[in-house]
Amino acid sequence: MKSFILSLFIICASTTAFSQNQYTIIPEPQKLIPATGVYSFKANTVITVSAKDNDISAVAKMLSEQIKASFDIVLPVKAGALKSTGIFFVQNDQLGDEAYQLNITTKNITIQSKNGKGAFYALQSLFQLMPAQVYAAVKSNVIPTVPACQVEDAPRFSYRGLMLDAGRHFYTVDFIKRYIDLMVVYKLNTFHWHLTEDQGWRIEIKKYPLLTSISSIRKESMVGAYKDMKFDKTPYGGFYTQEDIKEVVAYASKKFVTIIPEIEMPGHSQALLAAYPQLGCNPDKIYEVATKWGVSEDVLCPREETFTFMQDVLTEVMALFPGQYIHIGGDECPKKQWKESRFCQDLIKKLKLKDEHELQSYFIGRIDKFITSKGKKMLGWDEILEGGLSPNAMVMSWRGTAGGIEAAKLNHDVVMSPNSFFYLDYYQADPKTQPLAIGGNLPLSKCYSFEPDLPELTEAEAKHIVGVQANVWTEYIGTPAYAEYMTFPRALALAEIGWSPKRPKNYVAFSDRVKKHIPVMDALKINYCNVDLK
Repeated sequence: MKSFILSLFIICASTTAFSQNQYTIIPEPQKLIPATGVYSFKANTVITVSAKDNDISAVAKMLSEQIKASFDIVLPVKAGALKSTGIFFVQNDQLGDEAYQLNITTKNITIQSKNGKGAFYALQSLFQLMPAQVYAAVKSNVIPTVPACQVEDAPRFSYRGLMLDAGRHFYTVDFIKRYIDLMVVYKLNTFHWHLTEDQGWRIEIKKYPLLTSISSIRKESMVGAYKDMKFDKTPYGGFYTQEDIKEVVAYASKKFVTIIPEIEMPGHSQALLAAYPQLGCNPDKIYEVATKWGVSEDVLCPREETFTFMQDVLTEVMALFPGQYIHIGGDECPKKQWKESRFCQDLIKKLKLKDEHELQSYFIGRIDKFITSKGKKMLGWDEILEGGLSPNAMVMSWRGTAGGIEAAKLNHDVVMSPNSFFYLDYYQADPKTQPLAIGGNLPLSKCYSFEPDLPELTEAEAKHIVGVQANVWTEYIGTPAYAEYMTFPRALALAEIGWSPKRPKNYVAFSDRVKKHIPVMDALKINYCNVDLK
């Protein structure tokens, strides 16, 4: 009975804490117990690191650097035994991979974690408890304080992702870094980089230089609504060199963000075919980089030459990205050209396949086998289920949840990314009041309402749901400011779904906490949508 009463007290105390401004943390922690008083950051307070993990030491230095940059207060970082006062980073091997414990009293701050990741996420919570000036780019005269409390926290899902489409519109290295910076404020840990499209190829492949000299540039772009069919008659292009890629990957690694590259195949490949038409079903056709939005009928032909080409491409890509997964797209591949191709029809007969869907499965299976042979894992949109799922594939379910459910029942890992909840190119308010978008209706409330724990799955099957992801497709999103506008504050809902424990949805309470984060977003100079925050 005593333990029950204590647990009830903790729950009530935590709930009370979350309703108070000084304890507003997004995503909501597993447990937060408020205490009396505040901790004040003072000059020359020592940050002591008692840990063998070098990453924990690196995070301690991040804290010191941020306090110096924001408040001009110097906090030396030293290794050694803990003292009675100060800021302590302690390695605790009993905690989970991304878990942390944060204990704030009037005399000290103690952060416990197994590794740098946990310490880094503790730091994000600590910053959110501080005055918003901690995020500002200029020094503040405010004396930084943080309210006393105890936080015990760990993520619900290991995969918490955001995708940015650099194929339709190109974004600079500096903006990609800023996007990663904004992600980690809310404990998102995976950046899905959509690098190839019908409308542009954005990554340097040294073996195939035409991919950047030809495939990265389209002669013009659509402007305005699709139905108007208007074009700007201005060439548009851009690509990332391999040195750019290395720079971004290294930057993300320091923030404990994994980058997943996406190289689309067999569809969404018109830009590739503009440079290497021999890989299409009509080798004599003159292709050009697509200028219209939408899905092109021009797709890769499953010839041996094509597989050799894509394997060469993936070999260079895999050398640049140390993460476990390589995303190969696999979505929206029209079958018209395969139906009309004598080679494809003969191949279907030769392989004793039923139809073009099984031919796509054959294509994806070949790529899956190659990626697996290199020690990586393949990730694809839910269309890779069509015709049979490759043995080692992970599925990203975008056409609702059905594909994810099917894959989980087949014992494949799944990232839930349903378009009706997580496509951030959809309107987030009345279209009459908003910049042009692709369509749809996705206000903050609907984004927040998604629940990954689906009743169709058994407990064992549900364990294959490894996370969630929101996607920013950029047909109509051509500037960094607009990309931020469409991402925030909806990314905060995504973050909470991905990190926080499963609890009854309370949008009113969540919305209230988001409003209290307006000073944070303002300090970070995020161009966020305030429609749901008024």
